[in-house]
Amino acid sequence: MKADLAIIGGGPAGLAAAVAAYDKGIRNIVIVERDKELGGILNQCIHHGFGLHSFKEELTGPEYACRYIEMVNERKIPYLTLTMVVNISSSGNRHHLTIMQEPQVPPDGLNDLHERKIEAKAVILAMGCRERPRGALNIPGFRPAGIFNAGLAQRFVNIEGYMPGRSVVVLGSGDIGLIMARRMKLQGADVKMVVEIMPYSGGLTRNIVQCLDDFGIPLKMSHTIIDIDGKDRLKGITVAAVDQDLKPLSDTAEYVSCDTLLVSCGLIPENELTKAAFADIDEVTGGPVVNEKLETTVRGIFACGNVLHVHDLVDNVSIEATAAGNAAADYINNGSSDWGMAKRPKIPPKNRYTPIKDRDFGSQLICIGCPAGCLLKVENYSPQDPPETMKVTGNSCPVGEQYAHKEMTAPTRFLTSLIRVSGGESKVVSVKTNADIPKGQIFACMHEIKNTVASAPISLGDILIKDVAGTGADIVATTNVKSIF
Repeated sequence: MKADLAIIGGGPAGLAAAVAAYDKGIRNIVIVERDKELGGILNQCIHHGFGLHSFKEELTGPEYACRYIEMVNERKIPYLTLTMVVNISSSGNRHHLTIMQEPQVPPDGLNDLHERKIEAKAVILAMGCRERPRGALNIPGFRPAGIFNAGLAQRFVNIEGYMPGRSVVVLGSGDIGLIMARRMKLQGADVKMVVEIMPYSGGLTRNIVQCLDDFGIPLKMSHTIIDIDGKDRLKGITVAAVDQDLKPLSDTAEYVSCDTLLVSCGLIPENELTKAAFADIDEVTGGPVVNEKLETTVRGIFACGNVLHVHDLVDNVSIEATAAGNAAADYINNGSSDWGMAKRPKIPPKNRYTPIKDRDFGSQLICIGCPAGCLLKVENYSPQDPPETMKVTGNSCPVGEQYAHKEMTAPTRFLTSLIRVSGGESKVVSVKTNADIPKGQIFACMHEIKNTVASAPISLGDILIKDVAGTGADIVATTNVKSIF
């Protein structure tokens, strides 16, 4: 197979890069995706909070992915699913991708996989990132069942429809860990705590509010896990405080019984293929070295998204991928160029979080209207006073003042969850409320959601429950599910 542009990865980066390159005149494009469908990690990120920059509205992960999948389909850009790129080699100004395609029936071995080659003028690396495994953390103990990376547990729950456990501890307060603490709580698990070794959280402040504080889940900062109990199945963990050098203080050890441990301790750019292509790797970011055109040190190979460096927001991934798609199109149209070998200076990434020590969110109001998480101050208000007397400061936009008024008088939340599906290619469909609901009605809505079974086919936007729990909001599908009949 020959192509002008081959894009490795059909997630948000690969999709945005493909759309940008097509709109710049490149027609012979192929996207290679190892999963069974496009969308990447967004398919399992059923929570909302995406798209504020790209689409000027708040979307769930599947909704955000659907927007770009629709753009790809409108342009008739071809893609290969269930296809793994296993090697990249270059000769002259051509790049050769070795791919393995999964057949329609389960293979008996590697020989039943179909090996093919793709020859391309330019390649965009958009493979994303992966989670740091437990083995990198050196926690003593056996390897019992019940220990999962948070992202794997997220896939089990949100895609496969399985609950990994019922009594849960989360190690690491990155955004995935915080979001999975809430997801497990909403699905009925007892989430004991989130343990964070640093004196500040690694996740967005608004996620601490929405995912932990809203549900009374403790966050133990400056703590870590020092032992794992259980041989066949996890029975519990021992948690202890750490000193300024992050070394455990044995006299603070506390045993916590649980059957599930979710590990959320950082993301790593997935760059095995980058190394196979002999592109230089940046020691700081863990991704390839690129110039201002997002071209690696191998001419004609570009990189974008989390394979380049781990991003905070998917909107930023799309913006960067659009730039990579435009640069790859220019390279294909203009041929060889000297700037292809220029290296971008290595700049250590800045921590976007303000360390919060001895936090007391109970006496503070954190805006959850956007990722900024502004710290608000409310004055001149009591339940007996009219709302117009309230004075709000600390907000960086009007959303903060609106949020403060609502939070003080009648707090509400958007709810995202899952509904079981009968007769569909998927066991569950991701859903959300089409309007915010009273905060106190979350579990009443979850009860109704858990007792509902939807019939396939289901289309994005279909109303699956009218007026859920009498809140006035409807439960709508945030993705598509095809029928198996």
